[in-house]
Amino acid sequence: MAIKSVSGYTSASYSHVGMVRQVNEDACLEMAEAGIWAVADGMGGHSAGDYVSSLIVDCLRRVAPTPSLRVLANALRHELGLVNQAVREETFRRGVSLMGSTVVVLAARGDQAVCLWAGDSRLYRLRGGVLEMISRDHSYVQDLVDQGLLDEAGARNHPRSNIVTRAVGVADEVELDMLDLHVLPGDSFLLCSDGLNKTAEDHEMLTVLRHVDPYAVVRSLVHLGLTRGAPDNITAVVVKAS
Repeated sequence: MAIKSVSGYTSASYSHVGMVRQVNEDACLEMAEAGIWAVADGMGGHSAGDYVSSLIVDCLRRVAPTPSLRVLANALRHELGLVNQAVREETFRRGVSLMGSTVVVLAARGDQAVCLWAGDSRLYRLRGGVLEMISRDHSYVQDLVDQGLLDEAGARNHPRSNIVTRAVGVADEVELDMLDLHVLPGDSFLLCSDGLNKTAEDHEMLTVLRHVDPYAVVRSLVHLGLTRGAPDNITAVVVKAS
């Protein structure tokens, strides 16, 4: 029996300032026609996190389309390096101690995709009724979990859960992880800022992601976070392969 190939992608995005913050430091990119999606979360408590996250999205939007996924991935990585340099220069110009943003990017061509990320903005995949976190947080609490010093439940409510160990703009060179992915028709992907996964449980996100309409999914996911008080900005991008 022949395995079906991915014929296309549909997607939607939604971002909300939340119930506590005055400024939305999240930004997102949703370009199904170009096969590029991203979420950036400006680092709260630092200067102009919204400037950095918006700069990331604006620069990724200008990456030239190419049929080669590998060439595209290299171009995205290069662009994020240029953004990192620009943020470092702007940090010096403003005379502040730190400006930065996490980022997670999904790029797809047919049944192949790549994920690039730095920080704790996440990529999830729903396949065959199973929700899997594809990215791995670059964070203080994730390091504790990896060392066996903290479980997942403790990590969610840890007082230092907001500390990331990688981000765009915080070091002279941005350190990005990358994973290659094989995509099947029916796969659903969720890119989100930590404002969502810290307020919604995995099983709740799984239930919502089963819905067919990506726009209904992102609205429902953000609404779910808002019903929990949404102490942080919430952003969700949903991508469905057909």
